[in-house]
Formats: sequence, structure tokens, C-alpha cells
Amino acid sequence: MKKIKLALLTVALASSSMAAMAQDKATLIKQFIDIQRPGIESLARGLVEQSSSPIAQAGSQYLQTQVPEAKRESAAKAADAELKKYFDDAYPLVRDKAIQLAPGALTPLLEQNFSEDELKQLLAWINSPLSKKYQELNPKMQTALTEKLVAETRAAIEPKMRALDTNVAKALGAPTDGGAAQGSAPAKAPAKAPAKK
Repeated sequence: MKKIKLALLTVALASSSMAAMAQDKATLIKQFIDIQRPGIESLARGLVEQSSSPIAQAGSQYLQTQVPEAKRESAAKAADAELKKYFDDAYPLVRDKAIQLAPGALTPLLEQNFSEDELKQLLAWINSPLSKKYQELNPKMQTALTEKLVAETRAAIEPKMRALDTNVAKALGAPTDGGAAQGSAPAKAPAKAPAKK
């Protein structure tokens, strides 16, 4: 009888210990997801901006090729206002849905791929001054590399882009004289995505 009680007590302690460990891991995962909220919001922002980008680009091209020069500025402002209105309506919806879906989408991946100790280390790294410094510097590093890469490849890529533009226009049966087909840059790039709030 004493052995049965001891076995039951051992099973109960093991079960409660496992439940506590699972609770600890679940708490760590929740903390990680909470810390990721700015990134989740940025993802939502990017998706909304990306969804309107083809319309903005087509509008910009139309503005430069089809709208009389005297009306371009007012037309660009009207188009920008519509794009901002779309962003202001769509972004909160996508952001809120992303925040709602994040735990269900991310928890299984974190649960399967990280131990409790690894999650503790990950949270310690993310909250460390070194990580924050790196996160602040990372956009500057990307910008520096992008600027250098564009400068170094521009001469080789621009002729290829002009040829692609001309070839696509020909394939579509569109005129190939003037405008972007000749590589002219637009005077103004209207219909940009709104600035980050």
C-alpha cells in the first residue's frame, strides 16, 4: 500500500512539474510574441503598402504619360489622398488581425523549435542593450549596402531595365517611344505610400 501511495505521489509530482514547465515555456513564448509586436505591426504595414504599390506605380506612370502637365500636380495630390485613405482604412484591419493571429501561428513553431532554456536565452538577447544597439544600427547598415550596391550596379542594370521595358511593351503591343521605354525618369513620383506613423 505504501508503494502505491509513493508511486501515485511520484506521478502527481512529475505531472505537476511537467505542467509547471509547460506553463513556464508558454509564458516565455507569450513574452517573446509580445516583444515581437512592433515587428508584427511592421509586417502588416508592409503588406498594406505592398498591396497598393502596383496601383500607385500604374497611377504614376499614367500621370506622367496621359495627364496634361498643367493638371499633374493636382491629380497627384488627389491620387496621394486616395492612397492615404486606403492605407488609413486597411492598415488597422490588417494590423489587428496580425496581432490576433500571431500567437496561434507562432506558438507551435516556437514550441517545437526552442527549449525553455533557449527561449530564456532568446528573451535575454532581445532585451539586451547589445541587441537594441544592433536593431538600431541594422537599417543604417542595410541603407549603406543598398546605396553602394545601386551605385556599383546602376550602369549595368539600367540598360537591361530599359530593354526589358521596351520588350514588354512590344510583347503587349504598346507603344515603345518616349516615357519609361526610353528610360526617362518621372518628374515626380506621386502616389507614394504614406509615411510611417
